[in-house]
Amino acid sequence: MKSGVLGGTFDPIHNGHLAVAEEVRRRLGLDEVIFVPAGKPWLRMNAPLSAATYRVRMVRLAIAGRPYCKLSLVEIERAGPSYTVDTVNRLRAQLDSGDELFFILGWDNLAELPRWHEPRQLVRACSLVAVPRPGYDLPDLKPLEALVPGLAASLILLDAPLVDISASLVRERVSRGLSIRQLIPGPVADYIEEHGLYASENQV
Repeated sequence: MKSGVLGGTFDPIHNGHLAVAEEVRRRLGLDEVIFVPAGKPWLRMNAPLSAATYRVRMVRLAIAGRPYCKLSLVEIERAGPSYTVDTVNRLRAQLDSGDELFFILGWDNLAELPRWHEPRQLVRACSLVAVPRPGYDLPDLKPLEALVPGLAASLILLDAPLVDISASLVRERVSRGLSIRQLIPGPVADYIEEHGLYASENQV
């Protein structure tokens, strides 16, 4: 079994997330991609975040009908700040010993890896799959390897997909009364409208 892990606040989930999941699944021959909505991401503890109930429901709606996509509430159900290494270790404990685990992140987050909690343990626990983000260059890997030994051996670099969509763009367009249906799955757009999410920039 080869499992990918795609974490994020998913506030809201958008077509870019789905494109990344599909590209990585196809390129690496993954059996599944596990979507993990963040609980309380420790690097963004003071950032506004919609209620977990909303974010989880939007992920469920977005991945419905995609049999290779799974949802894990491991971070939502855990108290305290969310650390990626803890999430990966918990997910690995649910797999068989011969299974492979791939954590998916953007080039922007790869550059920040030394700031993460226990990054050396993370690169030992799984492979990292880095995908491009518009506006971000591939970081210099030599200093990253010096700060996080073992990174190079665990890292898989992809050059696609390059999708210029962000959750902040979706929220901003909703707050301005603009259409978001080209950016997110239809059921998610319906849910946002039904519950009045992001109707103002200060609403979470």
